[in-house]
Amino acid sequence: MSLISKNEPGREFLLMGNEAIARGALEAGISVAAAYPGNPSSEIIESLSKVAEELGIYVEWSINEKVALEVAAAGAASGLNAIVAMKQNGMNVASDFLLNLNLSGIRGGLVLVACDDPSGISSTNEQDSRVFAKLADLPLLEPATFHDAKDMVREAFALSRAIENVVIVRSVTRISHARGNVVLGSLPEKRPAPHFDTSRPLAAMPVSVTHPRIHQRLKQAAEMLADSRFNTYKGPEKPELLILACGAASLFAGEAVSLLGLETRVGLATIGTTWPLPEAFLLKHLRSADRVLFLEEVDPVLENNVKELYADRNMELPRVRFLGKRSGDVPDTGELTPGTVIRIVGELMGATAPDAPSDFETAAKEALESFAPARSLAFCAGCPHRASFWAIKKALALDGRDGVVFGDIGCYSLAYMATGFYQAKTLHAMGSGAGMAAGFGKLGRFGATQPAIAVCGDSTKYHATIPALINGVHHSSDFLLILLDNSATAMTGFQPHPGRPVDAMGHEAPQIVLEDLCRSLGVKTLVKDPFIIEEAAMTIYELLQEKGPRCLVLRQECALVRAKTGPKRRPVSVDPEKCIGEDCGCNRLCTRVFRCPGLNWDVSVGKTKIDEAICTGCGVCADVCPRGAIVKETA
Repeated sequence: MSLISKNEPGREFLLMGNEAIARGALEAGISVAAAYPGNPSSEIIESLSKVAEELGIYVEWSINEKVALEVAAAGAASGLNAIVAMKQNGMNVASDFLLNLNLSGIRGGLVLVACDDPSGISSTNEQDSRVFAKLADLPLLEPATFHDAKDMVREAFALSRAIENVVIVRSVTRISHARGNVVLGSLPEKRPAPHFDTSRPLAAMPVSVTHPRIHQRLKQAAEMLADSRFNTYKGPEKPELLILACGAASLFAGEAVSLLGLETRVGLATIGTTWPLPEAFLLKHLRSADRVLFLEEVDPVLENNVKELYADRNMELPRVRFLGKRSGDVPDTGELTPGTVIRIVGELMGATAPDAPSDFETAAKEALESFAPARSLAFCAGCPHRASFWAIKKALALDGRDGVVFGDIGCYSLAYMATGFYQAKTLHAMGSGAGMAAGFGKLGRFGATQPAIAVCGDSTKYHATIPALINGVHHSSDFLLILLDNSATAMTGFQPHPGRPVDAMGHEAPQIVLEDLCRSLGVKTLVKDPFIIEEAAMTIYELLQEKGPRCLVLRQECALVRAKTGPKRRPVSVDPEKCIGEDCGCNRLCTRVFRCPGLNWDVSVGKTKIDEAICTGCGVCADVCPRGAIVKETA
């Protein structure tokens, strides 16, 4: 039994933040859960999918975030509680529907969990999703602890049902992917039966009615949240410095105040109901201090909203000096860390932590470097993407027209780096590689001669690439779409997608075959194995000589998936007599250029050797080695 499904109120468990969020949804009595996988949000739906059968709920990995929100909204429109989860990039995909759904409202409970990724740890950006709450006039809650994450989600459903609208809960990487103590509440004994009240249509029009109504609903939310227990204060009545913090930054601030011994001098106000602001709570504490420090990730959302409140009420408030991202006292990009917050508070208060270095991050880095080897971002050993981009590199060299590879989001995003031989030249949103390639493929009329290649993964194809391909077909664009099919949503945890014969709950599901989908549009589509590298390269070269839209599926299972399910391939070995080491390929072609982690450089003998612990036996390196020094073992 999963910890999140235990009906043992009062018991305390160590849960990941995303597990705590999932547990909160279960305590609220959800019936429907939907998402598209995207870190740092993936484990929310993953956790729920594991208990779906046991608890009788419906869970799905949707084709994209907009559809996931629509699926959840259907449940909520029928009086059920539904949760939808996504990373910050997914908020953009879902926003088209969200900014209409907010106007119509709902009937049950609908909580949207947006998990932001400060510093872009697993993302192309560090977008702050909180701006959508103000844009959409929807309540926004931000947990500061793991237990808060659970309770806040549960109470968000109560708020959602009361105001008949969506409630947004925002997490960040260090809440979602860290662990902490969570005390379980009770699970409901039964859930309501679904019924869509056809006498009360849900429509985002007329705007003359829906827009004023959403303002009234937000005002109702403000009244309900006015005395929320998620807004807390700890510190002296008249602090020398008042910290206003939200999310993970509140944890760091509390630690900083304690380590610096400033409990009697600094006050910490944790804001859990970020929008609408808890005005009375804030005004009370703004009257108590002449210096206010804002700590939040990523953008100055809380900071700007509080300043707006201060401007409106300035005649009744004392003069306050605001310190934060706008003043330059707090970094305006990247994650906040405990060390960064200790430094900021320490400098403002003239305090240092006893027996602690002045720069925690530098000290930690130096300590790690003393025993941890340097590593660059790279494809896994035996990753089919490495072979695919080697084939693309070779085909473009043979073609000789300086072809452009338009990249996309997934493991293969690394193709713009050395591990992908610097082949990808653009990297933006999911599906944008195909859209840009289709656009570039229409520039021949202006004299463009460079061939266009778009790359995308199998999951990305279903998520966002289909419209771009249809657009290219309709406009007879000259581009080659290469689908890197590794049979998994590998970057986010191997969740199933429409190209797999199974759904999120493990049930058998109809499989939408990539090449069939492409061919149904009248597009010439071939399927090749990237591990047969010469054939793959020549196929790409030949397709580059053709006109119009065409597709190539490079299909080979993800090495990590195969390690769990497939038979082990035969190993490869290095013939030291044939290996010429640093004289090969302008200095070690296999270990310096091809860069598979399964190939190691043995400094002692000046030869390449196989790391048998991680080599998957794909054999691609044997085909790449120009000396034939790497040998595939035969039966």
